[in-house]
Amino acid sequence: MLAAENLSLTRGGVQVVTGISATLAPGQITAIVGPNGAGKSSLLLALAGLLAPTSGRAALDGADLAAMPPRQRAQAIGYLPQVPDIAWDVAVENLVTLGRLPWRDRGTAAVEAAIAALALEPLRRRPASRLSGGERARVLLARVLAGEPRWILADEPLAALDLAHQLSLIAHFKTCAQAGQGVAVVLHDLALAMNHADRVLVLDAKGDGGRLESTVVADGPPATALSPDVIGRVWGVAAHWLGQPGARALVSGNPQASGV
Repeated sequence: MLAAENLSLTRGGVQVVTGISATLAPGQITAIVGPNGAGKSSLLLALAGLLAPTSGRAALDGADLAAMPPRQRAQAIGYLPQVPDIAWDVAVENLVTLGRLPWRDRGTAAVEAAIAALALEPLRRRPASRLSGGERARVLLARVLAGEPRWILADEPLAALDLAHQLSLIAHFKTCAQAGQGVAVVLHDLALAMNHADRVLVLDAKGDGGRLESTVVADGPPATALSPDVIGRVWGVAAHWLGQPGARALVSGNPQASGV
C-alpha cells in the first residue's frame, strides 16, 4: 500500500495540501483529478518521496518514505514529472537504460520491454535533442518502466501524446496493474479517468493568501467519484455523462435541458 497519512505540504512558501489522507492499493489504476491548484502534483511528489511533508507522512507498506534509503525508494517507486527534463543529449536507448540506475545493472530485458511497450524501436538510436514533445514523453515514461518499479506515479503522462499513443499507454498501464503493480496518474481529462481508471481521487482546494485547504472531495469508483453532482460542486460546471461504461463522454448542461 502507498499512503498519505494526514499529509500537509508546502511549496514556494504556500501551504498547498492540508491534512490529506488516502491509501492507494496495488493492482489498480488510480486517477488523481481536480481543478488547477488543488494539490494533485504536490500529492504525487509526496507519494514518490520527493517532497517532504510539513506534517503527517507518506508511507509505503507502513514504512515512512522519508526514512527510506533513496536507492530502495527508487527501486520501489517510479515517478514521471509533469515537465520532465533530459539532462544529457544521449540516444533514446541509453536514456531508457538510465531507468536501471537504482538496480545498478543494465537490465536488458526490462529495457527492451519498455522500448517495445512505448513503440520506441524506430527511435532507439535518435538523440534526445531530436525528439518531438510526444516522443520525449514516451521515452521518459519508458525510462520509468525500465526500472520495473512496484509503483508507477505519473503526472499528466497523456498530455503530450496523440490519441493512438494515449490508448496504447493506457493499455500498458492496465497490463501493469493486472500484473500487481500500483499505478497512480494525475489527469485533467475526466473522460479518461471515467473510462480507464479503477478508482478516482478527487481533490479540491479552498483558501487564499499563504494557506490552501486541500481536501479529498470524493474517492471511489469512477461512476461515483465523477458523478454530475461532484463535478458541479468541484468544477462549478453542469455536466452529465453519455454512452456506455468504458466509452463515456462528458457533455455540458443537464440532461433534461439537452433533451437526453
